[in-house]
Order: sequence, then structure tokens, then C-alpha cells
Amino acid sequence: MDQLSFDSFTKKIYIKAPIEKLYWSWATTAGICSWFLRKADYTTKNGELRNPDDFVAIGDVYTWEWHNWDGQEKGTVLEANGQSTISFSFADVCKVTVNLRDMGKAVLVTLVQSDIPVDEESKINIYTGCSNGWTFWLANLKAYLEHGIQLNETEFDLRKEPLAGHIFVNM
Repeated sequence: MDQLSFDSFTKKIYIKAPIEKLYWSWATTAGICSWFLRKADYTTKNGELRNPDDFVAIGDVYTWEWHNWDGQEKGTVLEANGQSTISFSFADVCKVTVNLRDMGKAVLVTLVQSDIPVDEESKINIYTGCSNGWTFWLANLKAYLEHGIQLNETEFDLRKEPLAGHIFVNM
């Protein structure tokens, strides 16, 4: 990406943790629920529910639920190489790819969300909303893996706030 545009964005962060721990954090139910989600289910192509520590595979379908949001996100795992890359459909029409690169003292986590529609509603809800959301969640992952703390709100119920996802920084 040489220029900014509304059809994709990239977020990067260095995290001081083993690359294996980072991949586990993205590619297992137990991992992704440790820092990101309230609940996650991954179902294989054969319709079997994956165990919490099983790595996801291409073609798995997922259902995710967050703290402080009653909705669900559903999608498909598009790539999972078992080491450094995972990609999944997201927000109905988008693709999210997470690449992990061991840089010696830390792992460079690069998240790209692409295929974002460029209509006005998508610019606000997907581009801006997801860009802000991933910025927070990557910082939360860093805080969790480097310091053992979570920054997301789990004590206060924000679901009754109509614009909570747009005004609270730690949804």
C-alpha cells in the first residue's frame, strides 16, 4: 500500500512474545478468547466443533462474540499456515490477514483489512470503525502478552449505550 485509501488499511505493532504464542493467540479458540473475544466457536469443514487449543484450518467457519456487544461475527478461515499467517473473512465482505514476523527482540504483527466497500456507510462503519477497533485490540494483545493485563471493558455493561462502539476506546 503506497497511498491511503478507503478500501483497505494496515495496522502494525511490535510485541515481545514468542511467535508461537502469538500464532496461538490468533489461531485457537482459547487463544483468541484470552485477549479479544468473550466466546469463539470454530467448526471444521466436516461440521465438528474444534477443541479450545486446536489450531484452525482453511475452510473452518467461525462465530465470534465480544464483551459489550450482543451481535455475532461469522466468517470463514481463508488461510492458516500453522506458524505465521492467518486470514479470515470479516464484516461480511472484507478479508483480514494477520502476518507475524520474528524480528529477534520482538514479533512484528501486521494486520491488513482489505476488500472494504467504498460507499459512505462502509467508510464510517467498516473503514473507520474497524481501523479504530483493530488499533485498540492490537494494543490489548500487546498489553496482555507483555504485561498480563487486559484493557478491554468487562466490568461495565456498555450494551445500553447506543454509540458505545464509537465513543468508548476500550470496547
